[in-house]
Amino acid sequence: MPKTIIYHIDVNSAFLSWQACHTLSIDENATDLRSIPAVIGGSQKERHGIVLAKSIPAKAYQIHTGEPLVSARKKCPSLTVVPPDFSIYVEYSKAFIELLKKHSPVVEQYSIDEAFCDMTGMEILHGSPVDFANTLREEIRDTLGFTVNIGVSTNKLLAKMASDFTKPDKVHTLFPEEIEKKLWPLPIEDLFYVGKSTSKKLRLLGIKTIGELAHTDPAVLKSHFKKHGEVIYNYANGIDNGVLTDHAEPNKGYGNSITTHYDITERDAALKIILSLCETVGARLRADGVYISVVSVTLVDCEFHHISRQTTLSSTTNVTERIYETAVSLFDEAWHKMPLRLLGVSTSHASPDKYEQYNLFDLEKYEKLSNLNTAIDSIRSRYGEDSVKRACFINSETGHMAGGLQKAKRNSR
Repeated sequence: MPKTIIYHIDVNSAFLSWQACHTLSIDENATDLRSIPAVIGGSQKERHGIVLAKSIPAKAYQIHTGEPLVSARKKCPSLTVVPPDFSIYVEYSKAFIELLKKHSPVVEQYSIDEAFCDMTGMEILHGSPVDFANTLREEIRDTLGFTVNIGVSTNKLLAKMASDFTKPDKVHTLFPEEIEKKLWPLPIEDLFYVGKSTSKKLRLLGIKTIGELAHTDPAVLKSHFKKHGEVIYNYANGIDNGVLTDHAEPNKGYGNSITTHYDITERDAALKIILSLCETVGARLRADGVYISVVSVTLVDCEFHHISRQTTLSSTTNVTERIYETAVSLFDEAWHKMPLRLLGVSTSHASPDKYEQYNLFDLEKYEKLSNLNTAIDSIRSRYGEDSVKRACFINSETGHMAGGLQKAKRNSR
């Protein structure tokens, strides 16, 4: 049986690279954003003023992904800031995945700019896995115009860890026999699935490197971290039993949230936003042919206090109006008149199975609404999601289908 070979391919500074490629495709004499201190950043006015991607020259100023634009500009006053355009990124992502599918029978897209490829047994076609990884890296650069890192190993975890080694435009290996030399000396924070909270607790236990974690008694880790302790112990030892698949796992939950560009102080304004979130959630549920039985609402006030409420429905549903009615009830229970900066609606326990415990009047009401929702979905699918909207959203600053993915991202699914 051939040795399992997995690639993890990660686009270097994806949004900035794709923005640069797009700009140069329009004007070959334009400045390449990758060659100057530049970032892709959201709108400060709308409270999305963070760095989404950075160039290598920007990194030299200690600018980090996720930091506020205000902070980044203080570090580099001449910083070029370009707003994101997800319609561009979606197109480049599609081209990226299509190129990978030419060379691998199984391509699992991990995110918009990352993918795993199963290259097991492909030596007959491509030769040495490491040599072909370099060939693939060069093909992506020469054909699509942007660079990638490729990690090569025997499982998804080690391949992903390898692709995070030195960047950009590199191929790295992390085979099981290389773990002691390449993985174990790294700081604990570099291990996949170890976040800030976990790393802080590990350091309090005297565990500072991945190697030290790998040699810690699993029982000790489980006593402090429960199931998560077992997971990170396995990861530190390069153990990952995840199977690579070319189809997405079914959603168990569907949700959307939106950060407002002004403080919400009026109930009517909040409910309109909640309705717009429910519109998008309901449409996604119906598109996937599933029903949910749990609805949750999340609020974040102007001082960043989080409040969440959820309830279990007596019957499953994918009707926008029923999700909205439930969300309004939860909102009224949770909101104490504090100014809000974020509202979220989420649903869970999604299943293709439907069960009903309505009374006679509710049954008739929700059957009619379900038929109406389906008809509206059909019209929006054919003529665009803005072809039908509720009257309350006409001439309104609130988008009628808000939250989560921007329209360009939603339409790419």
